[in-house]
Amino acid sequence: MPISFPTMETREEVMFFDTDCGGVVHNIAYLRMIETCRTRLAAGMGMDLRNMSETRLFPVVTRTEIDYRRPAKLGDWLTIRGSVAEISKARFWCQFEMIRESDGTTLVTARQSLALVQMPEGKPVRLPAEWLE
Repeated sequence: MPISFPTMETREEVMFFDTDCGGVVHNIAYLRMIETCRTRLAAGMGMDLRNMSETRLFPVVTRTEIDYRRPAKLGDWLTIRGSVAEISKARFWCQFEMIRESDGTTLVTARQSLALVQMPEGKPVRLPAEWLE
């Protein structure tokens, strides 16, 4: 039976530690927020943190593409939306968008390529057949 991929939506408030001295969000903070959304998206795909810890099979980021359209600022509430965009035999792509809740402005769009890796060997693993159906 083919798997139905979930979408995920998370919320983040921009904190002091996310910003520079001008109150604008650092690029690394956006990636942290994407990481949170992607981790919850993976859980919806059956790869929750406990399961990954037990099986030692992890989705590993192999590429990130990110477009910074507008800056987020201290105190902004952001909605981060993530979904699976594309699947091949060896990797899959997730896409994300960050929206400032106060005005609906899209601040960031991003794509990440991931591969499944068996640890501790670091061996890439083919994606499950049901993902490709």
